[in-house]
Amino acid sequence: CIRASLGILKADDMDKINQTFASEFILLGLSGYPKFEIIYFVLILVMYLVILIGNGILIIASIFDSRLHTPMYFFLGNLSVLDICYTSSSVPSTLVSLISKKRNISFSGCAVQMFFGFAMGSTECFLLGMMAFDRYVAICNPLRYPVIMSKVVYVPMASVSWLSGGINSIVQTSLAMRLPFCGNNVINHFTCEILAVLKLACADISLNIITMVISNMTFLVLPLLVIFFSYMFILYTILRMNSATGRRKAFSTCSAHLTVVIIFYGTIFFMYAKPKTQELPGEDKFQTSEKLISLFYGVVTPMLNPIIYSLRNKDVKAAVKYLLNQKPIR
Repeated sequence: CIRASLGILKADDMDKINQTFASEFILLGLSGYPKFEIIYFVLILVMYLVILIGNGILIIASIFDSRLHTPMYFFLGNLSVLDICYTSSSVPSTLVSLISKKRNISFSGCAVQMFFGFAMGSTECFLLGMMAFDRYVAICNPLRYPVIMSKVVYVPMASVSWLSGGINSIVQTSLAMRLPFCGNNVINHFTCEILAVLKLACADISLNIITMVISNMTFLVLPLLVIFFSYMFILYTILRMNSATGRRKAFSTCSAHLTVVIIFYGTIFFMYAKPKTQELPGEDKFQTSEKLISLFYGVVTPMLNPIIYSLRNKDVKAAVKYLLNQKPIR
């Protein structure tokens, strides 16, 4: 009898373990709106192709045109690499799910997708802050710009952005994926977005919320303060210029970066500035507006970055024309 009871207990324990471990997840996406899926498939596919082509051209131009070997275009090249990596980690699987109705993703695949999404977002926050500091030095201290923003300075700045973003993502992803899910593996999102995954957990997520708040303060608030004060000094310097041409030129060098900052932070603050708790039973799980905002952040913003920088920047347009006019070497 004792042996039999122990066998029952062991079986119950195994059932509990199997319930808390999810071998795969199901991404709902727009499954509630099947008529719109083909439309979103075409739109996302076109935007993804624009992302690859636009950012690829910027990367090639910044590498092969010596006129673009400056800190600003070095950061811009990093931003283009980041956008390609971020979208390539999530968009192909989203396209497959929209066209084939295959919505499942493995546990490890979900973890990888979450890691790249969070790492690229964190890195972009720091890169945008450092690009604002670069513009501040270029406009407010033009004579000292070559010394302050030398290669031994801006290369480590970009390296710190990538390293810190990766470390932050490792911490957030490992804390999220170690949670028990109690058989609930349906993610109400297009991708394995960290907040959507946290809603599935059947355990206390206080530690996740605390680390998310710390992450928000470090990767959202701190770079935003750098951007704010940099542009305050830039505005003060521009208003003191006597030449209207000089003021117009200074504004034009900052307008593209400022536009990208507004779009990026506007969408990311909507999603991450206030971490959400778990969903309560009975709540409506189809929060379409949040998913579409996330789609805007994940696809539209990387598509707009190269368009904004190329349309508002004469140097980039000149470099692209120069590369296109090059004849192949026989």
